[in-house]
Amino acid sequence: MSINATLFAQMIVFAILVMFTMKFVWPPIAKALDERATKITEGLAAAEKAKQELAVANQRVEAELNQSRDESAARLADAERRAQTLVEDAKGRASEEAAKIIAAARAEAEAEVHKVREGLRDEVANLAVKGAEQILRREVNATVHAELLSQLKAQL
Repeated sequence: MSINATLFAQMIVFAILVMFTMKFVWPPIAKALDERATKITEGLAAAEKAKQELAVANQRVEAELNQSRDESAARLADAERRAQTLVEDAKGRASEEAAKIIAAARAEAEAEVHKVREGLRDEVANLAVKGAEQILRREVNATVHAELLSQLKAQL
């Protein structure tokens, strides 16, 4: 019977151990497991939320990159238009300046031609006066006059 008494005593000790464990050991372990499960759930939810935020942020970044590319292309086109306008303006100013220089050169050439003509007229007048002096100093003779006139023509 000693096996029965030992078995009965072991059952009582086991029952006390189970009660003690259920009252004092099991609640902190269950609480720790519940807290850990809650933390894991919160971590997974935070990871999912971060994943969604990352997707949204990637979409915003892509949209901003597209907008930046469009703005860059627009600015580049505007800069090219401005450069073309500046080149055309410079060509126009250069053409105007060339026209002014050509007009000034023509005016100067015309003035020089006028000056040369005036000088030539003065010289012709002087030669005519000299020819007339020579004609008047010699006696009046048709052959002599013809000779002087031919010399005057040769000098002109």
